[in-house]
Amino acid sequence: MMRKGPNNLITDVAGLLVGNAEDHRLKSGVSVVLCEQPATAAVQVLGGAPGTRETDLLAPENTVQSVDAVVLSGGSAFGLDSASGVQAALREMGRGFEVGPHRIPIVPAAILFDLVNGGDKDWGRFSPYRDLGYDAVRAAGPTFLTGTAGAGTGALTATFKGGLGSASTVLANGITVGALVAVNALGSATIGSTRHFWAAPFELDDEFGGLGYPAPMPQDATLPRLKFREKQSAAANTTIAVIATDAVLSKAEAKRLAIAAHDGFSRALWPSHTPLDGDLVFALATGASGKAPLLEDFIDLGAAAASTMARAIARGVHDAVAADNDTKPSWSQQARR
Repeated sequence: MMRKGPNNLITDVAGLLVGNAEDHRLKSGVSVVLCEQPATAAVQVLGGAPGTRETDLLAPENTVQSVDAVVLSGGSAFGLDSASGVQAALREMGRGFEVGPHRIPIVPAAILFDLVNGGDKDWGRFSPYRDLGYDAVRAAGPTFLTGTAGAGTGALTATFKGGLGSASTVLANGITVGALVAVNALGSATIGSTRHFWAAPFELDDEFGGLGYPAPMPQDATLPRLKFREKQSAAANTTIAVIATDAVLSKAEAKRLAIAAHDGFSRALWPSHTPLDGDLVFALATGASGKAPLLEDFIDLGAAAASTMARAIARGVHDAVAADNDTKPSWSQQARR
Protein backbone atom coordinates (compact mmCIF):
# COMPACT_ATOMS: atom_id res chain seq x y z
CA MET A 1 0.00 0.00 0.00
CA MET A 2 1.16 3.50 -0.84
CA ARG A 3 -0.15 6.86 0.36
CA LYS A 4 0.67 10.51 -0.17
CA GLY A 5 3.01 12.34 2.16
CA PRO A 6 1.58 15.14 4.31
CA ASN A 7 2.17 17.90 1.72
CA ASN A 8 2.24 15.72 -1.41
CA LEU A 9 5.50 17.46 -2.33
CA ILE A 10 9.09 16.35 -2.81
CA THR A 11 9.88 18.11 0.47
CA ASP A 12 8.04 15.32 2.31
CA VAL A 13 11.42 13.60 1.89
CA ALA A 14 13.26 14.57 5.06
CA GLY A 15 16.33 16.70 4.41
CA LEU A 16 15.10 18.55 1.33
CA LEU A 17 13.83 22.08 0.73
CA VAL A 18 12.65 23.63 -2.55
CA GLY A 19 12.84 27.23 -3.72
CA ASN A 20 11.34 28.86 -6.80
CA ALA A 21 12.14 32.13 -8.52
CA GLU A 22 10.46 33.34 -11.67
CA ASP A 23 9.91 36.33 -13.92
CA HIS A 24 6.42 36.32 -15.41
CA ARG A 25 7.31 38.93 -18.04
CA LEU A 26 10.15 36.66 -19.11
CA LYS A 27 7.84 33.61 -18.79
CA SER A 28 10.65 31.60 -17.28
CA GLY A 29 12.16 30.69 -13.95
CA VAL A 30 14.29 28.44 -11.78
CA SER A 31 13.60 25.75 -9.20
CA VAL A 32 16.23 24.47 -6.79
CA VAL A 33 16.15 21.39 -4.60
CA LEU A 34 18.33 22.27 -1.62
CA CYS A 35 19.83 19.42 0.39
CA GLU A 36 20.04 20.38 4.07
CA GLN A 37 22.97 17.96 4.27
CA PRO A 38 24.86 16.69 1.21
CA ALA A 39 22.83 13.93 -0.45
CA THR A 40 23.86 10.97 -2.57
CA ALA A 41 23.01 11.73 -6.18
CA ALA A 42 22.82 10.27 -9.67
CA VAL A 43 21.34 11.14 -13.06
CA GLN A 44 19.78 9.37 -16.02
CA VAL A 45 19.29 11.09 -19.39
CA LEU A 46 16.99 9.42 -21.93
CA GLY A 47 16.03 12.36 -24.15
CA GLY A 48 17.97 13.16 -27.28
CA ALA A 49 18.51 16.89 -26.67
CA PRO A 50 19.71 17.47 -23.09
CA GLY A 51 21.27 20.57 -21.59
CA THR A 52 23.20 19.97 -18.37
CA ARG A 53 25.94 21.07 -15.98
CA GLU A 54 28.01 18.94 -13.55
CA THR A 55 26.39 15.64 -14.51
CA ASP A 56 29.60 13.68 -15.23
CA LEU A 57 30.57 13.77 -11.55
CA LEU A 58 27.36 11.89 -10.70
CA ALA A 59 28.59 8.68 -12.35
CA PRO A 60 28.97 5.94 -9.71
CA GLU A 61 32.69 5.49 -10.46
CA ASN A 62 33.55 9.16 -9.93
CA THR A 63 34.92 10.71 -6.76
CA VAL A 64 32.31 13.13 -5.44
CA GLN A 65 29.66 11.15 -3.59
CA SER A 66 27.08 13.80 -2.77
CA VAL A 67 25.65 17.15 -3.87
CA ASP A 68 24.48 20.30 -2.13
CA ALA A 69 21.64 21.17 -4.49
CA VAL A 70 20.10 20.31 -7.85
CA VAL A 71 18.76 22.95 -10.23
CA LEU A 72 15.98 22.81 -12.82
CA SER A 73 15.81 25.90 -15.03
CA GLY A 74 14.12 27.39 -18.04
CA GLY A 75 16.05 29.41 -20.57
CA SER A 76 17.66 26.71 -22.70
CA ALA A 77 21.47 26.92 -22.50
CA PHE A 78 21.23 30.42 -21.02
CA GLY A 79 19.51 28.86 -18.00
CA LEU A 80 22.66 26.98 -17.03
CA ASP A 81 23.77 30.30 -15.51
CA SER A 82 21.25 29.60 -12.75
CA ALA A 83 23.59 27.07 -11.16
CA SER A 84 26.19 29.82 -10.66
CA GLY A 85 23.66 31.83 -8.68
CA VAL A 86 22.78 28.79 -6.58
CA GLN A 87 26.47 28.15 -6.03
CA ALA A 88 27.00 31.74 -4.89
CA ALA A 89 24.19 31.50 -2.34
CA LEU A 90 25.49 28.20 -1.00
CA ARG A 91 29.03 29.59 -0.75
CA GLU A 92 27.69 32.43 1.39
CA MET A 93 26.14 29.75 3.61
CA GLY A 94 29.50 27.97 3.99
CA ARG A 95 28.34 24.95 2.02
CA GLY A 96 30.37 22.85 -0.38
CA PHE A 97 32.98 20.17 -1.04
CA GLU A 98 36.04 20.94 1.07
CA VAL A 99 39.33 21.34 -0.76
CA GLY A 100 41.99 22.82 1.53
CA PRO A 101 40.74 26.21 2.72
CA HIS A 102 38.06 26.32 0.01
CA ARG A 103 34.50 25.04 -0.19
CA ILE A 104 33.03 24.30 -3.60
CA PRO A 105 29.25 23.85 -3.67
CA ILE A 106 28.33 20.90 -5.90
CA VAL A 107 25.32 21.93 -7.97
CA PRO A 108 24.28 19.81 -10.97
CA ALA A 109 21.73 21.48 -13.24
CA ALA A 110 19.47 20.79 -16.20
CA ILE A 111 17.55 23.14 -18.47
CA LEU A 112 14.45 23.13 -20.65
CA PHE A 113 13.72 25.22 -23.74
CA ASP A 114 11.11 27.94 -23.14
CA LEU A 115 12.40 30.72 -25.41
CA VAL A 116 9.40 30.79 -27.78
CA ASN A 117 6.53 30.86 -25.30
CA GLY A 118 5.36 34.48 -25.59
CA GLY A 119 7.69 35.92 -22.95
CA ASP A 120 10.04 38.88 -23.37
CA LYS A 121 13.52 37.42 -23.81
CA ASP A 122 15.23 40.72 -24.69
CA TRP A 123 17.33 40.73 -21.51
CA GLY A 124 20.42 42.52 -22.82
CA ARG A 125 24.01 41.43 -22.37
CA PHE A 126 23.61 38.93 -19.53
CA SER A 127 20.72 36.60 -18.91
CA PRO A 128 18.74 36.88 -15.63
CA TYR A 129 19.19 33.24 -14.68
CA ARG A 130 22.14 33.65 -12.32
CA ASP A 131 20.08 36.04 -10.18
CA LEU A 132 17.03 33.78 -10.40
CA GLY A 133 19.12 30.86 -9.14
CA TYR A 134 20.38 32.92 -6.21
CA ASP A 135 16.84 34.05 -5.37
CA ALA A 136 15.53 30.48 -5.56
CA VAL A 137 17.94 29.35 -2.84
CA ARG A 138 16.92 32.25 -0.63
CA ALA A 139 13.26 31.26 -1.12
CA ALA A 140 13.79 27.58 -0.28
CA GLY A 141 11.45 26.04 2.25
CA PRO A 142 9.28 23.00 3.00
CA THR A 143 6.37 24.23 0.85
CA PHE A 144 6.33 25.90 -2.55
CA LEU A 145 4.06 26.73 -5.45
CA THR A 146 3.45 24.32 -8.31
CA GLY A 147 2.06 24.92 -11.80
CA THR A 148 3.13 28.27 -13.29
CA ALA A 149 6.09 28.69 -10.96
CA GLY A 150 9.84 28.22 -10.90
CA ALA A 151 11.23 26.21 -13.80
CA GLY A 152 7.69 25.48 -14.95
CA THR A 153 6.71 29.14 -15.41
CA GLY A 154 6.94 29.11 -19.20
CA ALA A 155 6.62 25.40 -19.87
CA LEU A 156 4.34 24.07 -22.62
CA THR A 157 3.13 20.68 -23.83
CA ALA A 158 1.53 19.70 -27.13
CA THR A 159 -1.98 20.37 -25.83
CA PHE A 160 -1.85 22.58 -22.71
CA LYS A 161 0.50 24.77 -20.73
CA GLY A 162 3.03 22.74 -18.83
CA GLY A 163 4.23 23.57 -15.37
CA LEU A 164 6.07 22.60 -12.22
CA GLY A 165 4.67 19.47 -10.60
CA SER A 166 5.41 17.59 -7.42
CA ALA A 167 4.12 14.55 -5.54
CA SER A 168 5.16 12.21 -2.74
CA THR A 169 4.56 8.62 -1.69
CA VAL A 170 5.05 6.89 1.65
CA LEU A 171 5.67 3.15 1.29
CA ALA A 172 4.43 0.52 3.72
CA ASN A 173 7.96 0.22 5.17
CA GLY A 174 7.97 3.95 6.01
CA ILE A 175 10.36 5.05 3.25
CA THR A 176 9.26 8.23 1.46
CA VAL A 177 9.70 8.98 -2.25
CA GLY A 178 9.15 12.44 -3.77
CA ALA A 179 9.26 13.91 -7.25
CA LEU A 180 9.71 17.41 -8.67
CA VAL A 181 9.31 17.96 -12.41
CA ALA A 182 9.18 20.81 -14.90
CA VAL A 183 6.88 19.55 -17.68
CA ASN A 184 7.75 21.02 -21.08
CA ALA A 185 7.24 17.97 -23.25
CA LEU A 186 7.12 17.70 -27.03
CA GLY A 187 4.20 15.34 -26.44
CA SER A 188 1.07 15.51 -24.31
CA ALA A 189 0.17 14.64 -20.73
CA THR A 190 -3.49 14.24 -21.73
CA ILE A 191 -5.19 11.61 -23.87
CA GLY A 192 -5.98 12.64 -27.44
CA SER A 193 -8.15 15.75 -27.51
CA THR A 194 -9.57 15.08 -24.02
CA ARG A 195 -8.73 16.55 -20.60
CA HIS A 196 -8.03 13.09 -19.15
CA PHE A 197 -4.47 12.43 -17.99
CA TRP A 198 -2.37 9.48 -19.09
CA ALA A 199 -1.26 9.20 -15.45
CA ALA A 200 -4.83 8.55 -14.27
CA PRO A 201 -4.28 5.00 -12.89
CA PHE A 202 -1.78 6.34 -10.37
CA GLU A 203 -3.82 9.32 -9.12
CA LEU A 204 -4.35 9.60 -5.36
CA ASP A 205 -7.29 11.51 -3.86
CA ASP A 206 -8.25 13.37 -7.06
CA GLU A 207 -4.95 15.28 -7.00
CA PHE A 208 -5.22 16.20 -10.69
CA GLY A 209 -8.95 16.32 -11.27
CA GLY A 210 -10.11 12.76 -10.61
CA LEU A 211 -11.28 12.20 -14.18
CA GLY A 212 -9.81 8.73 -14.64
CA TYR A 213 -9.53 7.37 -18.16
CA PRO A 214 -12.07 8.41 -20.80
CA ALA A 215 -14.68 5.79 -21.63
CA PRO A 216 -14.60 4.81 -24.37
CA MET A 217 -11.00 5.63 -25.19
CA PRO A 218 -11.03 8.19 -28.05
CA GLN A 219 -9.95 7.10 -31.50
CA ASP A 220 -7.13 9.67 -31.48
CA ALA A 221 -5.70 8.42 -28.17
CA THR A 222 -2.64 6.76 -29.70
CA LEU A 223 -1.97 9.48 -32.27
CA PRO A 224 1.15 11.31 -31.11
CA ARG A 225 0.27 14.95 -30.48
CA LEU A 226 3.41 17.03 -30.92
CA LYS A 227 4.13 20.63 -29.97
CA PHE A 228 5.14 22.90 -32.87
CA ARG A 229 5.03 19.98 -35.32
CA GLU A 230 4.90 22.35 -38.29
CA LYS A 231 7.46 24.92 -37.07
CA GLN A 232 11.22 25.21 -36.95
CA SER A 233 10.89 25.55 -33.16
CA ALA A 234 10.07 21.85 -32.88
CA ALA A 235 13.08 21.44 -30.57
CA ALA A 236 11.48 23.71 -27.95
CA ASN A 237 10.93 20.98 -25.39
CA THR A 238 12.31 18.86 -22.52
CA THR A 239 10.92 17.50 -19.26
CA ILE A 240 13.43 17.66 -16.40
CA ALA A 241 12.91 16.17 -12.96
CA VAL A 242 14.23 15.11 -9.58
CA ILE A 243 13.28 11.88 -7.82
CA ALA A 244 14.22 11.75 -4.14
CA THR A 245 14.01 9.39 -1.20
CA ASP A 246 14.93 9.32 2.46
CA ALA A 247 16.32 5.78 2.04
CA VAL A 248 20.04 5.06 2.40
CA LEU A 249 21.33 4.45 -1.14
CA SER A 250 24.70 4.16 -2.85
CA LYS A 251 25.38 6.19 -5.99
CA ALA A 252 24.73 3.08 -8.08
CA GLU A 253 21.39 2.51 -6.36
CA ALA A 254 20.49 6.17 -6.83
CA LYS A 255 21.21 5.69 -10.54
CA ARG A 256 18.81 2.75 -10.58
CA LEU A 257 16.18 4.94 -8.91
CA ALA A 258 16.58 7.59 -11.62
CA ILE A 259 16.16 4.91 -14.28
CA ALA A 260 12.97 3.66 -12.64
CA ALA A 261 11.58 7.19 -12.40
CA HIS A 262 11.82 7.54 -16.18
CA ASP A 263 9.04 4.94 -16.38
CA GLY A 264 6.85 7.68 -14.90
CA PHE A 265 7.61 9.81 -17.97
CA SER A 266 6.43 6.95 -20.18
CA ARG A 267 3.26 6.52 -18.11
CA ALA A 268 2.39 10.22 -18.09
CA LEU A 269 3.58 11.62 -21.45
CA TRP A 270 2.86 10.43 -24.97
CA PRO A 271 5.30 10.32 -26.60
CA SER A 272 8.29 10.74 -24.28
CA HIS A 273 12.09 10.43 -24.57
CA THR A 274 12.05 11.73 -28.14
CA PRO A 275 15.07 13.00 -30.10
CA LEU A 276 13.73 16.54 -29.56
CA ASP A 277 13.33 16.23 -25.76
CA GLY A 278 16.20 16.39 -23.29
CA ASP A 279 14.32 14.22 -20.79
CA LEU A 280 16.39 13.84 -17.63
CA VAL A 281 15.93 12.66 -14.03
CA PHE A 282 18.24 13.48 -11.15
CA ALA A 283 18.04 11.15 -8.15
CA LEU A 284 18.72 12.22 -4.55
CA ALA A 285 18.96 9.99 -1.47
CA THR A 286 19.12 11.86 1.84
CA GLY A 287 19.36 8.72 4.00
CA ALA A 288 17.29 10.48 6.68
CA SER A 289 15.14 7.40 7.32
CA GLY A 290 18.20 5.32 8.20
CA LYS A 291 16.68 2.48 6.14
CA ALA A 292 18.69 0.70 3.45
CA PRO A 293 16.26 -1.25 1.24
CA LEU A 294 16.83 -4.92 0.52
CA LEU A 295 16.65 -6.11 -3.09
CA GLU A 296 12.97 -7.02 -2.85
CA ASP A 297 12.24 -3.65 -1.19
CA PHE A 298 14.01 -1.87 -4.03
CA ILE A 299 11.45 -3.22 -6.48
CA ASP A 300 8.72 -1.43 -4.53
CA LEU A 301 10.92 1.66 -4.30
CA GLY A 302 11.37 1.73 -8.08
CA ALA A 303 7.64 1.27 -8.66
CA ALA A 304 6.93 4.14 -6.27
CA ALA A 305 9.48 6.29 -8.09
CA ALA A 306 7.69 5.71 -11.40
CA SER A 307 4.17 6.26 -10.08
CA THR A 308 5.16 9.32 -8.07
CA MET A 309 6.85 10.84 -11.11
CA ALA A 310 3.78 10.19 -13.27
CA ARG A 311 1.56 11.91 -10.70
CA ALA A 312 3.93 14.88 -10.46
CA ILE A 313 3.87 15.32 -14.25
CA ALA A 314 0.06 15.37 -14.32
CA ARG A 315 -0.04 17.80 -11.40
CA GLY A 316 2.35 20.16 -13.19
CA VAL A 317 -0.05 20.48 -16.12
CA HIS A 318 -3.17 20.46 -13.92
CA ASP A 319 -1.86 23.27 -11.67
CA ALA A 320 -0.73 25.67 -14.42
CA VAL A 321 -2.64 28.97 -14.66
CA ALA A 322 -3.35 31.30 -17.56
CA ALA A 323 -1.16 34.37 -18.12
CA ASP A 324 -0.88 37.17 -20.65
CA ASN A 325 0.52 36.28 -24.08
CA ASP A 326 0.20 32.52 -23.52
CA THR A 327 0.61 30.42 -26.64
CA LYS A 328 -1.26 27.43 -25.14
CA PRO A 329 -4.37 27.28 -22.92
CA SER A 330 -4.08 26.06 -19.35
CA TRP A 331 -5.79 22.81 -18.37
CA SER A 332 -8.07 24.74 -16.01
CA GLN A 333 -9.17 27.05 -18.86
CA GLN A 334 -10.20 24.03 -20.89
CA ALA A 335 -12.05 22.65 -17.87
CA ARG A 336 -14.28 25.73 -17.74
CA ARG A 337 -15.39 25.45 -21.36
